[in-house]
Amino acid sequence: EGMTPPQRILSPPEEICMDWQQRQRPGPGLRNLGSTCYINVILQCLTYTPPLANYLLSREHSRLCFQQGFCMMCIMEAHVRKVLRSSASAIWPRAVIRDLKRKSFQVLQQVLSPSCRVELLTSFLVIGEEFEPDAAGDAFEFLCCALKAMQRACLSGSSNLDISSQTTTIVHQIFGGLLKSRVTCLRCQAVSDSYKAFLHILLDIKEASSLTTALEDFVTPKQLDGKNCFKCSKCEKKVTISKRVAVHHVPKVFTVCLERAADHTGKKISTFVEYPEYLDLLPYMTDTAGEPLLYSLYAVVVHSGDTCLDGHFFCYTKASNGLWYKMDDESVDNCGIHAVLRQQAYLLFYAR
Repeated sequence: EGMTPPQRILSPPEEICMDWQQRQRPGPGLRNLGSTCYINVILQCLTYTPPLANYLLSREHSRLCFQQGFCMMCIMEAHVRKVLRSSASAIWPRAVIRDLKRKSFQVLQQVLSPSCRVELLTSFLVIGEEFEPDAAGDAFEFLCCALKAMQRACLSGSSNLDISSQTTTIVHQIFGGLLKSRVTCLRCQAVSDSYKAFLHILLDIKEASSLTTALEDFVTPKQLDGKNCFKCSKCEKKVTISKRVAVHHVPKVFTVCLERAADHTGKKISTFVEYPEYLDLLPYMTDTAGEPLLYSLYAVVVHSGDTCLDGHFFCYTKASNGLWYKMDDESVDNCGIHAVLRQQAYLLFYAR
């Protein structure tokens, strides 16, 4: 309704497997090369995203990839295959990280042997989106950039695609949903709808005590007037409007960032925000009738530190054996769900 159907389906949704196709203990931790904890946590969370891991382990992308140079999907595929089939700590040589500042990917491809290249693939993440190897970064920003880079890799070789078709890649089929924005003129009651694809949702937690409270605030209609007035096409003048945003199409993996930056100075909101192991998204849909839309928590990213500009990232992930593990760089320790749910969460990953 009100949306153009895709002209081409790049990745059929029925081919996506939400359950682990093989069950095993978790893979190794990842070395911190000074300021790479924000990369490590995102790599771990993506590695333990069942539908993505299943796809990458199948090597479907690399078998059909003809992209020259940097390809984020090929890098993720090599990384996931290595981590889930390795018993040793993943190695990121420091010398290569330093070389990335001076050498291009093409030069490194020429001078490194194939075996060495596989070992170093993960290191190239830092050149994909201008993250400095020796500087601290933000886990959510890196997640956004990583998903965008994966999306670009999926679209490589597919030119002149309509926008709807671009949202049928494996990235959007797993992480993507649709938001519906309804604007109502409070003068004449005229209604205007628009849609926007999303891969993750950022939630305001300044006055929220729980994830469900933050989601309720997210979908609550907001009245906009003054400088935020809209021009009503029917009234032909700027008017006060009511705007409601809600989830119109749910993703297979629902990714949430709890915005902990209080302002632009780096001040951090350290409030504990309660989040459930199982989440029902139905109350936050455009149509709230029907059966519950249940999601299960499988990964949590935590930021420790007094401000958003410093500190450390670690995460909790649920491995294919159904057990939870705390992953703090090289350290991988078994833990229980009660410990997982008591964290000052920054990113939450839920699977349908």
